[in-house]
Order: sequence, then structure tokens, then C-alpha cells
Amino acid sequence: MDNLYIVMPAYNEAENIGDVVEEWYPVVAHVSPEGGRLVIVNDGSRDDTLARLHELQKGRPQLVVIDQPNSGHGATLLNAYHYALEHGADYIFQTDSDGQTRPAEFDAFWAQRKEYPVIIGYRNHREDGFSRIVVTKVLKLVLWLVFGLVVTDANTPFRLMDRRALAEYLPDVPERFNLSNVMLTVLFLYNKERVKFVPITFRPRQGGVNSINLPRICRIGLHAVRDFYTIRRGMHRHTHQS
Repeated sequence: MDNLYIVMPAYNEAENIGDVVEEWYPVVAHVSPEGGRLVIVNDGSRDDTLARLHELQKGRPQLVVIDQPNSGHGATLLNAYHYALEHGADYIFQTDSDGQTRPAEFDAFWAQRKEYPVIIGYRNHREDGFSRIVVTKVLKLVLWLVFGLVVTDANTPFRLMDRRALAEYLPDVPERFNLSNVMLTVLFLYNKERVKFVPITFRPRQGGVNSINLPRICRIGLHAVRDFYTIRRGMHRHTHQS
């Protein structure tokens, strides 16, 4: 049976994390009842997220909690991905811990896992605010200008990757890179992986406070553009077996 690892970063999600685990743990338990794991990486939360996670582990043997000093969303994702690969994941699914994605939409991804090494959601029905939609559109333009790629939705936290694809391209993502998922999407497409984009629903944040405001988004974005140009100069195409 295929081992599914669902990985999530968590930062100050004490208000959401119980509901998120209640929603996503049954997915792992059903799809991969022996080798699967729900891995949540606590990124140095200042609230009770870590304590809540330890409580939630009781009676949930497939829930793994990792605690780390605050490193940012991108670095936390990289840590989660490396953990999944190092512990035997066959498939890695990433989503966030803020309750904006719907577990009911996972099955459509899982059903196509043998056909596409990478399946990425695109936020067709977004309810997370106009500013976020603008940021996504600007990012799409930047990726076209820098990499010459038209990307449907590069940063969606709803993606299923097989072990080979993630292991092949993960080393090319700079350590502590803020936009790790964006860079992975670029690498997949640049190297002509078979990537399928599937529409998903994106709900409003289900509780708590968003730690990323518009000024911070702008700062991250400007830094990312510089990094994109640096990465583009050093990029090379991979050769792999289909």
C-alpha cells in the first residue's frame, strides 16, 4: 500500500488546529492506515499550538508533531518535505493548517496519483480576500517574466507529489527560501514534469489571525524576485526516467 504523508506548517494556529486535525487525520487513516502520517511542523508558535498538538496526538498514532524555532513558512515546508522523504513517504501531500482547504477535495487528487507525478490545486473559488488574489496575479506575471512560464497557480497549499518528483527537485530549492512551493512549481514545469492543475475551493481563514499582512507580502515578494533572477541564472534541466 502507498504510504501517504500529509504535511503542514503551523504558526499560531491554536484556534484552528483542533478542527484541522479532526478534518485531515481521517484522510491519512483511511488512505494509508499503516505507513501513512499526518505531519505538522510547529514553527515556533507563540500561542498554545504546540500544547494543543500534543493533546491531539493522544489516540492518533499517525499524527507526528515536530517542533522547531521560528523559521518562516518556506523553511518550515522544506523541513516537512525532507522529513517525509527521510521516513519513507511514497506520496507527499501538502496543505496549510488554517482551515482554508477542504479534505473532501483530496480524493480527486489521490485517484490520479499514478497518472501525474505532481498534481497542484488552483484556487478557482477564492474567499480569502481581494489583496491575496492580486498577489497571485502579480506572481503569475513575475514568473512569466523571469522564467518564461505561464503558471496557473504557483503557490497553492494543496498539492500531491510522488516521491521521485519531490526528491529530484527539492535539493534545488534554496535553504530557507520564503516561497518554497513556488520554486518547486517552477522547477516541475521548467523541467517538463507532467503536472496537472485541478480547481479547488479556498475558504476564508477559519479562525485566528493571519500572520502575513500586505506590507510583509510586498517585502517577501521583492526579495523573492531578486532570488528568482539569481536562481534562473543557475538553473539547469534535469534528466529523469518517466
